[in-house]
Amino acid sequence: MADDWAIFGADLHLDLRGTAGLRTGLMDALRDAVRTGRLPAGTRLPSSRQLAADLGIARNTVADAYADLVAEGWLTARQGSGTRVARRAEPRRGGPSAAPSAAPRRRTPGGPAHNLKPGTPDLGSFPRAQWLKAARRAITAAPNEAFGYGDPRGRIELRTALAEYLARARGVYASPERIVICSGFAHGLMLMGKVLRARKTREVAVDSYGLDVHWNLLAEAGLRTPALGFDERGTRTDELAALKGVGAVLMTPAHQFPLGGALHPDRRAAAVDWARTSGGLVLEDDYDGEFRYDRQQVGALQGLDPERVVYLGTASKSLAPALRLAWMVLPEALVDEVAAAKGQADWSCGVLDQLTFADFLQSGAYDRHVRAMRLRYRRRRDQLVAALGEAAPDIRVSGIAAGLHAVLPLPPGTERAVLRSAAWQGLSLQGIDAFRHASTPRTIEGLVVGYGTPTDSAWPGALEALCRVLPGE
Repeated sequence: MADDWAIFGADLHLDLRGTAGLRTGLMDALRDAVRTGRLPAGTRLPSSRQLAADLGIARNTVADAYADLVAEGWLTARQGSGTRVARRAEPRRGGPSAAPSAAPRRRTPGGPAHNLKPGTPDLGSFPRAQWLKAARRAITAAPNEAFGYGDPRGRIELRTALAEYLARARGVYASPERIVICSGFAHGLMLMGKVLRARKTREVAVDSYGLDVHWNLLAEAGLRTPALGFDERGTRTDELAALKGVGAVLMTPAHQFPLGGALHPDRRAAAVDWARTSGGLVLEDDYDGEFRYDRQQVGALQGLDPERVVYLGTASKSLAPALRLAWMVLPEALVDEVAAAKGQADWSCGVLDQLTFADFLQSGAYDRHVRAMRLRYRRRRDQLVAALGEAAPDIRVSGIAAGLHAVLPLPPGTERAVLRSAAWQGLSLQGIDAFRHASTPRTIEGLVVGYGTPTDSAWPGALEALCRVLPGE
């Protein structure tokens, strides 16, 4: 045992000082090493046996010190992963004397402590173990030709699995022959922009509030993007008939992004009627259609007329954006044109991820994951509503109970002030105005809160920070 320090794992230098006892001295030394950044977050510490041998102290002393620091949040301990430095706030470099403040830390806009921007799911909830099992099964069963250059429409295994799932869960009229796999919604929209421009379309109508990145992609394809009006029933699809140059309309009918409403049935019918009468197309962005909490989710608009609606779905909200998996269910007349626009080889979509996702769907793992996430996001939305009731009772969540974000309407003239306060408090937020089309007058103010973005551990702190910056707090 005298030579254990020379043969066990990694070295860790600690300067034990003071006379308060070995355990207290060890805890102080470890806190100081973490606080000053000498032990960065995620660093794996020596085992209690190794560190005890290195320091010449009892193993129980080290084990007790580790346990106390885990309880305080300085360290984490997991079976099979050892003891590591916890993910904490950025360390201060002021040395051992820099004591932490009990007051909420104020940060510059460059370093947010909490992120409530919309558009991202809880990445910590990605089903890694289940995805790995699906990947192993898929790769084992894959035919040799799957590892070559593929069909630009995507692997038949995934298109077949998606056709079954979308018909069952979203009411989409789908067959494998109508589906084209793409690497994200933006990729699908780029392909549609290219096809529409080749068809001599000059304008694609859009919502008054949405994502400028989508409008910019259409503009890069040479298409103008006039905005439709909106009211309490949603987008004014009755205005389409008056826009003579419009050949398509881009919409989020199941859950309008970002305003949060569901398109009224009359407006849904009006959009499809316009497409039939004019020969135009409805581009349906069903980005979070699986997540409805107060009732069964609204079925896809595509089911009303599969020959006039292009259905676009994605795994970015239900699983993770990093997968780069999305799909288009196309009118029969568009399949060849979109496949040609994508190219002769399926260069943009990883075949192994396609095969894995196909297995994930067919095994039922995707349904189980969506149901679990639906419950988790519903709880977060309920917690948001409850916290607002206590901290800012005059502010009510608007829109339907669905998706991964909520809209908090604000009194006129307060949105910019709240965003400035949020940035100062280290809270990353977006206001409604960030999603307003350039041609739309500024008539509403509010916050678009992405309650799906934080991890479970970060969510309580983010919610508390939000309540601090709201008017009336």
